Amino acid sequence: MATFYGEKESNILKTWIYLTLMSLFVVAVGWGISYYTGSYIFLWIALAISIFSSFYSYFYSDKLVLRMSNAKEVKKSEYPEYYRLVENLAMSEGMPMPNLYILNESQPNAFATGRNPENSVIAVTKGLLQLMDRSELEAVLAHELSHIKNRDVLLSTVVVVLAATVAFLSRIFVRSTMFGRRSKGKGGAITLIIALFAAILAPLVATVIKLAISRKREYLADSSAALMTRHPQALAEALEKIKNYPKSMQSASDATAHLYIINPFREDDKGQKWIHKLFATHPPLEERIQNLKDIDV
Repeated sequence: MATFYGEKESNILKTWIYLTLMSLFVVAVGWGISYYTGSYIFLWIALAISIFSSFYSYFYSDKLVLRMSNAKEVKKSEYPEYYRLVENLAMSEGMPMPNLYILNESQPNAFATGRNPENSVIAVTKGLLQLMDRSELEAVLAHELSHIKNRDVLLSTVVVVLAATVAFLSRIFVRSTMFGRRSKGKGGAITLIIALFAAILAPLVATVIKLAISRKREYLADSSAALMTRHPQALAEALEKIKNYPKSMQSASDATAHLYIINPFREDDKGQKWIHKLFATHPPLEERIQNLKDIDV
């Protein structure tokens, strides 16, 4: 059975593995471009991008996610109940108080981000604050605080930058091979084939990195929230309310969808049901709700 401590250590290890693999991929792309064009300047550029992306992913990916989500920081005087609930939960778990943000969205939803408990963020939509009663809101906030405690947010946030970097470098590789100075002979032909594969696989590579986040993180956060609040039924009811809300979020994207407590896209939204199923990063909501109903605390 997974423990909170073991899950935290596993997520930290996965983060460094993904950062390392991303760096190696970027350098390999730079080498390929340099080999194909006959100029090593691209290799040096790739090394610089690799170092910068790894640094930015670790220290600033949370700020990127907040900007992408149009989240605004809030004060205790603006949303006192929101602040007090998080403060009480953090104190009960012996954790630092996260910074609190709000999204101007009617859909009830929430996410957490940040590289560690000392530099963490919880963001909720206005719809969540309006539609949830106190126990349901506390349960959702406990779920997000659990992600911070387990270091899920570090891994989840880093992959947003990693996926974007991999896709961006793949496109550069393809364009350089198509329009740059071509090497002659067998080596040039092999490089061109690699470029074509990169063109086809770039979106899939980005998706695979995103989907590398284990689905069990949501189950573990649900269980942890139930233990924090001693009220698993409240989280089950909150998930039901979020599930039944008919509209998708306007500020969400496929790059950040995995961060939210449930998928911010609705299956019938703009006829894109199959797309969001393909990119799904959450376990079935019905299973999560049933698991919570089965918990005896």
